[in-house]
Amino acid sequence: MDSLNFLNELNVKHAAMRFGTPVFIYSQKILEDQAQKALDMPNAFGLTVRYAMKANSNESILRLLDRKGVLIDASSSHEVERALNAGIPRRNILLTTQELPHRLFQDVGWVEVNLTSIEQIRNYKSFSLHTESLDNKVSIRVNPGLGSGGTNRTNVGGPSSSFGIWHEDFDKALNLINDYGFGVKRLHTHIGSGSDPKVWEKVALMSLNYAEKLVKENHPLEILNLGGGYKVGRMDDEESIDLQRSGEFIKKAFEDFYDENGVKLRLEIEPGTFLMANAGVLVSRVIDVVKTSDYTFIKTDTGMTEVTRPSLYGAQHPLFLFPSNSRKDEPNEYVVVGHCCESGDILTPERDNPEKISTRTLRETEIGDLLVIGGVGAYCSSMSAKNYNSFPEAPEVLIDRSENFHLIRKRQTLDQIVQNEIVPKFLS
Repeated sequence: MDSLNFLNELNVKHAAMRFGTPVFIYSQKILEDQAQKALDMPNAFGLTVRYAMKANSNESILRLLDRKGVLIDASSSHEVERALNAGIPRRNILLTTQELPHRLFQDVGWVEVNLTSIEQIRNYKSFSLHTESLDNKVSIRVNPGLGSGGTNRTNVGGPSSSFGIWHEDFDKALNLINDYGFGVKRLHTHIGSGSDPKVWEKVALMSLNYAEKLVKENHPLEILNLGGGYKVGRMDDEESIDLQRSGEFIKKAFEDFYDENGVKLRLEIEPGTFLMANAGVLVSRVIDVVKTSDYTFIKTDTGMTEVTRPSLYGAQHPLFLFPSNSRKDEPNEYVVVGHCCESGDILTPERDNPEKISTRTLRETEIGDLLVIGGVGAYCSSMSAKNYNSFPEAPEVLIDRSENFHLIRKRQTLDQIVQNEIVPKFLS
């Protein structure tokens, strides 16, 4: 990404002046354009696109995607409640969670649930004894034994992942489901974020083998959900998935499945990064420039309080510098760091290695310049080291198709940070 994809220098400076820094800015146009690409993915017998709302849970984002006809993939009962509060119909929400809380069915009411372990199957049976609204047609997630991700830490398939029913336990899970009188209507697999398209296609074929077994045992299988994690290039040298090409591959596989088994499966996908990553930027300000014997450091007023992906994964984000004054300057090599008192608060780690620092070539930088971090629409504001060093949450802004700015989350205050703290009487 050689240049910002929806902002220019003028509106970057306008946003910084109006909302302060750091501030997230999201593009309605890019978000909706990406959603349309997902909705246009080739398919054999129908397609459902679900947004992995953990990527960015802001209500305005949820409402925009709902208007486009994108449904919701929730990862916790709390996300279910946020989606309901945003006006998403409960029939449009699928919950796939590590923690299956009983209160979900007591307080929130029934939503479709994806069962991801043998224990969850047992819990669902227990819930069904007390809740008439639970569906006897269930969804199950399987770990096929193979995974792929942009880094080892984003690989959520294979033996090092706890997500889904381990493939060697598939028959055990199926026996339990049969004993309980359930029928499987949806089969789900998800192998990682930033996954290799070739591996994704291989897992899709493996998933169809499990689907065939369910059909042969007379389960009312209707849907194969192949998850999300589609690779999106944030940096110029990173490739993005071609959903048209991958879609044609899956379409043919579903047609072959119908020819062999007589069942027309509906395809579901759950993009998060694909929809949001490049629809968001973070505008920050340079607060200091310091030198050591080995490096020149740019210190910013953001960091892991807004963007943890570099610290967690060694992930790379494009950086754009906008000088605060007119000057002729030469490029230089910089390490860019955040404002936290924390050694891991680095925005330019070595690729895929958060343990080591790297440099970026940027225009000569001075205190007061604006530094824009690209590719932060997904898994940044929703996955930050919130309130570390007591820094408040940054505001979020939506820029519409007419290039108007709309504040969609205010900057947090110190009072809001501490509002739930209680001092016992003996310390008063």
